[in-house]
Amino acid sequence: MQWQMARRLLRRMLIPLAVALGALAAAACTLPTRGPITITATPPPDVIGPDGLLPAINPLTGLPVDDPAVLARRPLAAKISNAPDLVRPQAGISQADLVFEHLTEGPLTRFTAIFWTHTPPRVGSIRSARLIDLEIPAMYDTLLVYSGASEPIRQRIASLPFANRAFEGVITGPPLYYRDTSIEVPHNLFAVPGAVWERAEAAGVNRPRPNLGGMRFSAEPPSGPPAHTITIDYGADLVEWTYDPATGRYARHVDGVPHTDANNGEQVTAANVVILYAHHQPDLSIVESEWQGQRSFSIEIQIWTLGPVIIIRDGVQLRGYWHRWQEEDMLTFWADEERSVPLTLKPGNTWFEVVPLDFEALAID
Repeated sequence: MQWQMARRLLRRMLIPLAVALGALAAAACTLPTRGPITITATPPPDVIGPDGLLPAINPLTGLPVDDPAVLARRPLAAKISNAPDLVRPQAGISQADLVFEHLTEGPLTRFTAIFWTHTPPRVGSIRSARLIDLEIPAMYDTLLVYSGASEPIRQRIASLPFANRAFEGVITGPPLYYRDTSIEVPHNLFAVPGAVWERAEAAGVNRPRPNLGGMRFSAEPPSGPPAHTITIDYGADLVEWTYDPATGRYARHVDGVPHTDANNGEQVTAANVVILYAHHQPDLSIVESEWQGQRSFSIEIQIWTLGPVIIIRDGVQLRGYWHRWQEEDMLTFWADEERSVPLTLKPGNTWFEVVPLDFEALAID
């Protein structure tokens, strides 16, 4: 708890410096330049959020839900594997409201997927948490589903306010988790979201905070440079999102193959693809793996204060800044550093592709 209080105090002290550094990072970051972007200072009249949402509107998607009762439970953040290739197709990932894809060690990526609207029968395969998972449960007030963590990260999770709603798979076991014996260990652990929510209810930790909002949505297509195909080369995998004007959504491919969901066979699609630039700082005190004498250290992805962002929706791209100034704040999106002109997401699910500030292996056409 002392560490947590010190961390919050340090953030407050560093806010003025962070503003300047964020602007410098944004200027140094190479973003696609495809012509001028038109941004209207007055938001469209159909903006949804961040305040005054109807009880049946999910503030993570801006969409109405069929059963408003699902919004009375806490969102669930699940740590889902993306390496090696045998873990694809993953189960349940097409039904997540939000997905963060981020680097783990080397060029490998992993997902933190947030479920609230839907209750997939299973989610996985489930793997271990990383430093970014100290932030996401605080941002979206979630439960945390993960297989385990390196000891330093495990200790940090235990010291955080959401520790009593973090369900570590290798300790918790059935009925919240089970192993699929047709898949090799350690890639065969799956979570049962319905059982997780039942356990959280029994433990008295299944109520989200009442002000779970922050993002803005608008169905009105914005103006901007074209963005029909997005290619992100993480190194181990080549990710491609392709826009379909008929559906108004982006379909995901990995290494040239449609990325599908093992539960329903459907290709993963998104209403929004958000390129989130953040400083990646190796933490040399945390060894995540060691092979043939080579150590892989944990990466602190600093999704706090502000940084550059590209919002891709409706076949166009909008550039600006993401902001997050308090630990419990969601990411919000603005055309400027001063947060005077908001950027809106399309109502629907969002995939965040988290990349380093100096990331250049991105193409938008």
